[in-house]
Amino acid sequence: MKIEEVQSTTKTTRVSAHTHIKGLGLDPQTGVANPIGSGLVGQEQAREACGLIVDLIRSRKMAGRALLLAGAPGTGKTALALGVAQELGPKVPFCPMVGSEVFSSEVKKTEILMEHFRRAIGIRIRESKEVYEGEVTELTVEETEDPLGGYGRSISHVIITLKSTKGSKTLKLDPSIHDGLSKEGITVGDVMYIESNSGAVKRVGRSDA
Repeated sequence: MKIEEVQSTTKTTRVSAHTHIKGLGLDPQTGVANPIGSGLVGQEQAREACGLIVDLIRSRKMAGRALLLAGAPGTGKTALALGVAQELGPKVPFCPMVGSEVFSSEVKKTEILMEHFRRAIGIRIRESKEVYEGEVTELTVEETEDPLGGYGRSISHVIITLKSTKGSKTLKLDPSIHDGLSKEGITVGDVMYIESNSGAVKRVGRSDA
């Protein structure tokens, strides 16, 4: 089995020349470009054309299509692209790519492209957790006879009562959670939470009441 390490192309220090751009600088009512607005100056016709592209994207009529901005160096192509991304909202990533990075001899071209594709996709994962949180008012460890015999005793379950602003709730916990309670050093009067799915235990602090 051959394993190759993928080198990261993320630069630790990079100062962008377009951080002042906050949009396309268009009038929200007429869509006409202001002479100076949102960090852009000039290029009124190009900004109004980009505003039409923004409207097409918002109406979902640009799916599967690309936008090509052509022009001489220094005419504002990157600034317009960033303005389009800013108009679409903070959830739309803007991933600039320099040609010298693609043709670098140190990193493969496919690694550069794949990393920028991952940034542009912008996948967001939302996870729902059921959490019990509150002040510990009761903590009882129930023991039972060791099923393997002998004189030892084993923990059958843990009874814990959590008090919050919505009331008190008593929980019967699995013996495996007792290790987490002992590790966190949880006692009566502590504020803690328990994740229902994983059984993770965390001590938040101490109650003043």
